[in-house]
Amino acid sequence: MKTYKVNLIDSNLIEINGKVNHHLWEKAVSLKDFSSPWQSETIENIEFRALHDGKNLFVSYKVDDSSLHIDRTDSTKKSVDNSDRVELFLRSDNRLDPYYCLEIDPLARVQDFKARPNREFDYLWDWPEKDIAIKSHITSTSFSVEIAISIDSLERFNLIRNDGHIEAGIFRAKYNQHENGRFEPTWITWVDPQTETPNFHTASAFGILKLEDFKVSKTV
Repeated sequence: MKTYKVNLIDSNLIEINGKVNHHLWEKAVSLKDFSSPWQSETIENIEFRALHDGKNLFVSYKVDDSSLHIDRTDSTKKSVDNSDRVELFLRSDNRLDPYYCLEIDPLARVQDFKARPNREFDYLWDWPEKDIAIKSHITSTSFSVEIAISIDSLERFNLIRNDGHIEAGIFRAKYNQHENGRFEPTWITWVDPQTETPNFHTASAFGILKLEDFKVSKTV
């Protein structure tokens, strides 16, 4: 499986603001290995970074995009589902029973849900508010998203192993307008799931985030 190293930083030093401009982000490995296995069009630059401080997992996306598509109908999860966005899926194992999905648009609106195999989605589920923070920033040529997730919540949901492994899918949806006027998504992924049609909801779409010097905090 593809593996990304999540470097350790001192605790309580990084603050997210959506701009990915805190100097500590320079300590993170820059991941730009994204593609759309199902479409031949050029993919604009996407940069993923992650860090942890033993208390929180910090994740950032910087996405080149000068033609954002954002559904501003309302603030529901459905509007996020119809917008350009970045996505982070987390699972406890390859059975996908369950796994957890975070889909975040350029306005920092989140569609979060709990899922099970065969696309059984629980949209009434929310990541606990006290365990997650999300910020975003938009420019004329890009948008960026920062997420802070408590290690405690990752442990409660059995999403992090004792050795610091997290099984994660890292994705992006880009909506483009077609000749018929409709906006259709291009699906972009870190790991090619080797599926005939776009599918992030499959075990083969996940890789590994490996947290450096991770120490278990929960009591067994």
